[in-house]
Amino acid sequence: MLDKIIIIDYGMGNLRSVQKKISKIGLFAEISDNLKEIKSADKLILPGVGHFRMGVKNLKEKKIWDIMNEKVLNDGTPILGICLGMQLMAKYSFEGDIEGLGWIDADILKLKTKDELKYKVPHMGWNTLIFKKESPLIQHLSNDSMFYFTHSFHMKCNNLDDILSITDYDGEFVSAIHQNNIFGTQFHPEKSHDWGEILLENFLKTKIG
Repeated sequence: MLDKIIIIDYGMGNLRSVQKKISKIGLFAEISDNLKEIKSADKLILPGVGHFRMGVKNLKEKKIWDIMNEKVLNDGTPILGICLGMQLMAKYSFEGDIEGLGWIDADILKLKTKDELKYKVPHMGWNTLIFKKESPLIQHLSNDSMFYFTHSFHMKCNNLDDILSITDYDGEFVSAIHQNNIFGTQFHPEKSHDWGEILLENFLKTKIG
């Protein structure tokens, strides 16, 4: 029996592009903000583009915040956070000065570069990953795999074991995380052609957590 995949709808970002990318793998993912549907999911995806504070507000107003904590922390349900979705997993964000979910011991900071003329913020475009450990999420990927980024903030992990990959953009930042059943990417796998498809397939088809 196939896993029930839910893309969490909290009003932040283009969820259809994630759903469409998953359909290319031959799987179906439902976009939902229904608490019963989220509670019965085998795997969760938390995408997102926008402001951290608004993300927290929407998740709490829709009552999804507590359900996610129950699913991820108590039930061990695998979850993949994408862009803002990954950042929301941190303890605290300096974008809006507000607490996040706190699953990852990390802060969200403004992305800064030394050469601001050459390396503009937001960081937009293609870049590579430097893998820091093994993970089922990155099977069949290599350090020359290219992923698409668009972000002005980044995650600073206090526990280095949580870092799955870093990326260089006139300085290094965390581009992916993995802690037990919790996965996150600062980049957008749904916009990253074949490499993104491989990563999503790894998350959705592999028994992980």
